[in-house]
Amino acid sequence: MSIFVKRKSRDGEKRSLNSDSQALRQSAEREFKRQFFGLLLVIITWSLAMGWLLALVTNAQSATPSAEIGTVDVVPAQYQLGQELYLENCSTCHIALPPAVFPTQTWKNLLEDSQHYGAQLKPLVDPPRILVWKYLSTFSRVKLNDEETPYRLNNSRYFKALHPEVKLPRPLEIGSCLSCHPSASDYNFRRLSPEWENSN
Repeated sequence: MSIFVKRKSRDGEKRSLNSDSQALRQSAEREFKRQFFGLLLVIITWSLAMGWLLALVTNAQSATPSAEIGTVDVVPAQYQLGQELYLENCSTCHIALPPAVFPTQTWKNLLEDSQHYGAQLKPLVDPPRILVWKYLSTFSRVKLNDEETPYRLNNSRYFKALHPEVKLPRPLEIGSCLSCHPSASDYNFRRLSPEWENSN
């Protein structure tokens, strides 16, 4: 009988241990679920708060008048240094033209040749030359197959297309851009003189 009682008490202890470990397991699962959903709630709340702040900042920026974009294209950050070097090197003697007025081949030839419209220039060296070239080649246009490489604005198809009904002076000098584009010397070709703005 004592063997039977011992066995029964051992079975009871095992059942008690099993029920205790099951209760601990369930308690741990509940705690894990509580922590998981708590973390999920924090992440969702954080995401919503950041989205709301981003929307506020974006709306605030769009509500304030932005600076004028002087060139035809907005220049991404990776080309801005190239643009600055282009302006630094090319706008000291004359108005710097937007790259799109000439095909890429024109800009390539101008960068490689030290003879620049009758003047002898010290050519750019790397790395500034590479940065300027990346800017010019990205924002210039493709030369058409039947087109000669233009070196003067009078011969540029794109320049003529941008000025369809404008009576351009002959010979066309870069400085004459100022009569219609008063901020051209600041590399702003979007702002037109009042008589041209009123005619559009």
